[in-house]
Amino acid sequence: MSISIMDRELLESYLHDDTRLGPAAEGAFSGAAGGAACGDLARISFLVEDGAIASVSFDAEGCGATRAATAAVAEMVDGEPVLEAARVGTDEVETAVGGLTPAKRHAAQLAADALHRALAQAAASDRSLAGVSTTERVLVAMSGGVDSAVAALLEAERGAEVIGVTLKLWADPDTDGAKACCSPEAVLGARALAHSLGIPHLTLDLEQEFRRRVVAEFVSGYAAGTTPNPCIACNGEVRIAAMVDLAGRLGAGKLVTGHYARIVEDGAGPLLAAAADANKDQSYMLAALPPAMLERLGFPLTDLTKPQVREIAERHELEVARKPESQDLCFLAGQGKAEFLRRHGGLREREGDLLDRSGRTIGRHRGHHHFTVGQRRGIRVSADEPLYVLGMDAEANTVTVGTRAELQSRTVRLRDAVLHRDGGTVDAVRLRYRSRPVPAALGAAGIGAHSELDVRLEEGFAGVSPGQTAVLMAGESIVGHGTISG
Repeated sequence: MSISIMDRELLESYLHDDTRLGPAAEGAFSGAAGGAACGDLARISFLVEDGAIASVSFDAEGCGATRAATAAVAEMVDGEPVLEAARVGTDEVETAVGGLTPAKRHAAQLAADALHRALAQAAASDRSLAGVSTTERVLVAMSGGVDSAVAALLEAERGAEVIGVTLKLWADPDTDGAKACCSPEAVLGARALAHSLGIPHLTLDLEQEFRRRVVAEFVSGYAAGTTPNPCIACNGEVRIAAMVDLAGRLGAGKLVTGHYARIVEDGAGPLLAAAADANKDQSYMLAALPPAMLERLGFPLTDLTKPQVREIAERHELEVARKPESQDLCFLAGQGKAEFLRRHGGLREREGDLLDRSGRTIGRHRGHHHFTVGQRRGIRVSADEPLYVLGMDAEANTVTVGTRAELQSRTVRLRDAVLHRDGGTVDAVRLRYRSRPVPAALGAAGIGAHSELDVRLEEGFAGVSPGQTAVLMAGESIVGHGTISG
């Protein structure tokens, strides 16, 4: 970037710069930030031609600092490669206009936000954003947490040209955006982190797709009396595929993430396997990824433990080195599941019968959607042995409970199953995220999709829950998956 002088005259020059002031060009990508709350508004628009920004225009309302900062951004990015524009943040804008008082720093932030919202539109398009690269280029999924930050650091240290991307999946005033990995607040934090590492940053807005394919399925699953696993659907059907596609349009050979997982080869292609840190292994949550996509993925944290990752972050003085991890689903952060289901699915308190295995009423409950198979909490019935949820009937709004012995299962039926290897190779199944693999057999079943499969367990498992994902294993490798139906 050519603009680096810091003085009052420079600020004044941008305040009166009308060079690029005006409406957006036809077909331009546009981003706006600000509005009624602060009275200031910044808008940046541009075309993308051969990976570079062209035909830049801007508009601004409010204070002179906002006008000057927006004009400065328009000049800074005009003619630059998209990836150079993606390096521009609040600090760069403030420097460009010659410095701002703390009270006026928001003007630089608005102008930077407008630019990055326009860049997000470009990222979501089918346009090539690659430009020219003389080194290996990788796209790193950055959530704003320590794992993805260290993944980016490790890639940069080995000499790759690193680009950061953060997904915007969910915006809800009742969600604690500071705890969610995909909120507007998380996007800003990840962008600042990427820029502090000297990495260009892009945002990919998948909120509509996420609402339709993940959140809606989560709500409908609970309404139907099952316990869905939205993270597996999100990784397998929404997030990873969209970022791999963006990596291709950026000229990046791989998408790199901060997941704790391993990719192995068995002679027939790549498969997922567990990472070195068993306490952090996330291969279960990635189980729905097709093997062909694994060829475009990289997991730099494969052989690291979480304490080692935090030590690397501390050594590089990253602010996120000790950032706590979210324990909630991203769209539940800061609010309870029951309240979320009420607001987004209309699932309200509705009394129903609590039944024993024989169908006898032994108590009452507040709604079937508050329960999952294997649950003890909330039953509130005295018995000689602890009682667990055995099943729910959504239509009748009943919950059936029984003893731990009655909870045990030796067979599991799957629907919508996919096998990457012959069913005869299956020797174990993981039935919950944190559960160990259970020795199992599948029998004759070919590679590909299956509407139904039956898995025979070699030992009983307490709490086979319809809606959860069963991950089929051959040794340490994941060779298939399916949704538990019974």
